[in-house]
Amino acid sequence: MDILKKINEDLVTSMKSKEEGSELRTSTLRMMKSSIKNAEIAKRGKGELTEEDITGVLSTMVKQRKESVEQYLKANRNDLAEKENKEINIIQVYLPEQLSPEEVDEIIKSTIQEAGIAGMKDMGRLMKELMPKLKGKADGKLVSQRVKEIIEKTG
Repeated sequence: MDILKKINEDLVTSMKSKEEGSELRTSTLRMMKSSIKNAEIAKRGKGELTEEDITGVLSTMVKQRKESVEQYLKANRNDLAEKENKEINIIQVYLPEQLSPEEVDEIIKSTIQEAGIAGMKDMGRLMKELMPKLKGKADGKLVSQRVKEIIEKTG
């Protein structure tokens, strides 16, 4: 539970801090802790949350905020979009390093070879193979988009 421990430590530090922006940091850390606690409650009786589970919760939070940013920008609410982007930056500190598009492409290509993918009809099977390798390290939407492009080029 290293991620949760780090969040708790950073929350205490943030609450004590008088720096500018520490209120947003504190509230974001509290939201993260709350989301993790909710996932823990949902999993009750099935064991403790793993680091992978916590990473999944945080990845979902980032995804939700990215979707909100898109909506706020469409509605011309740059102030709210900026706040969401700041929250994304705070949450991403606790996530594994994101893979570059080139690294994602390499993993996709090697998985296509390993799994013997023959075209778009096998995309579901390919995604099932890929996502455990890329979970928390790359956005699912980006992976799906890259898979389609690579399959179309090779197929």
